[in-house]
Parts: sequence; structure tokens; C-alpha cells
Amino acid sequence: MTPLFVCICARVRENEVRAAIKLGARCEESVGEACGAGTNCGSCLDRICDMIEEESADTLVGVSA
Repeated sequence: MTPLFVCICARVRENEVRAAIKLGARCEESVGEACGAGTNCGSCLDRICDMIEEESADTLVGVSA
């Protein structure tokens, strides 16, 4: 499967954004600092936010209170 681009402007692929999130990026700005995604035109910011939410939800699966 070909990796999908999240940010065309900076040529950042989905796996790069997910890696940045797993390493601690918790907002669009920190993802941009980590890999460059979302730092130009901003059309990918909604997708980046969705990915942050997805990764956060995955992290919480199996966590008991």
C-alpha cells in the first residue's frame, strides 16, 4: 500500500504525522514543528486534528480507571 500524503505542500506522509503524534505532538503546531505538516497553506490542518484524536483514542483503549 502506498503511503498517503497528509500535507502536499511539505510532502509529509500519514506515517510521518502519526509518528510525530506518537512521540508527543498533541496539537497542529507541534506536529508542524516535528515534521512540517500544516505549516504552509493549512488545508491539511483538519486531517491532522483528526489524526491526533484517532491516536489519542488508540492510546486510551485498554486503559482502566
